[in-house]
Amino acid sequence: METVQIQTESKKYHVLVGEGIRKELGAFLTNHFTNLTRVLIITDETVGKLHLEKLLLVLKPWNPVIFTAPSGEKAKTFEVYYEALSTALENHLDRKSVIISFGGGAVGDLAGFVAASYMRGIPFIQVPTTILAHDSAVGGKVAINHPLGKNMIGAFYQPEAVLYDLELLKTLPIQEIRSGFAEVIKHALIADPNFYHWLKTNVHDLKSLTLEQLSDSLVKGIRIKNNFVSQDERETGIRAYLNFGHTLGHAIESEMGYGNFTHGEAVMIGMIFALKLSNELLGLSFHLNEFIEWVTTLGYKINIPVQLTFESLIVKMKQDKKSVGESIRFVLLDKVGQPRIQEISEAVLLKELKSF
Repeated sequence: METVQIQTESKKYHVLVGEGIRKELGAFLTNHFTNLTRVLIITDETVGKLHLEKLLLVLKPWNPVIFTAPSGEKAKTFEVYYEALSTALENHLDRKSVIISFGGGAVGDLAGFVAASYMRGIPFIQVPTTILAHDSAVGGKVAINHPLGKNMIGAFYQPEAVLYDLELLKTLPIQEIRSGFAEVIKHALIADPNFYHWLKTNVHDLKSLTLEQLSDSLVKGIRIKNNFVSQDERETGIRAYLNFGHTLGHAIESEMGYGNFTHGEAVMIGMIFALKLSNELLGLSFHLNEFIEWVTTLGYKINIPVQLTFESLIVKMKQDKKSVGESIRFVLLDKVGQPRIQEISEAVLLKELKSF
């Protein structure tokens, strides 16, 4: 078992990583909530079928209420959010109750926002079931989507703990492994050249990752994220560096329709574009073709979907949370491990997109 302490301005908590770590959840509830009244599990259809019975065995003494959302980004709508709140109210959750998020990033975002807004905030615990959630479950960003933008309605709300059970990752389809591993690569590029070199040297097939490789990669990614979040919980400064690849990535997700293109695969295209901009605008000396060859071997798409127009993507990027006024802000790299925020004009952006 690995333990990473997350320290933010508002809260300190632990991320526990290991096989079977969900079995520690009962002891955690007993030790941390002496007057616990109700437990609400928020999961989705896919995770519910695969793993819910395993969690219910651990939580049997609390007779938990279960809310099952649609799978993927379809969990993050106003309608599903409202239904989850209604379930909490109908089952008389109060301020001594706890919400457990049991699923991937979308479920974590939904459950966290329900917890943040129900009775102005009740505790919640993250029990992630995807690789992608090593990023989304840590740091307290919770939200739902709006048709005009991803994660536009939400809050900063930290969990009480994150219990990351590697055993639950064994059922992930390759597309979800690929989606999650894009965020691992992102963490390496923005913060740790040695980690990036290790990934390129050791990871050649995402289907054959060893448990040790996966655990090491996830723990390194969580520690990197903590370095940013601990200094800037509410993203007023350096936490924005964690959005490397996300400006174009979120625009692609939105234009393709949430759930039709995985988050990590969209972010990978966004990272390739940001690396291209970094080479051309900042003089970054980065072997982009070598990087593209590597991630292509891992199964990533590297081109913007042909059905999307550059103009529509620019409109979406202007609506991004990182944009200020009409300027479009990108996270670029001066060097691997040295990110910076760069404002780019619409004219330059259109030119670069056309040559991408």
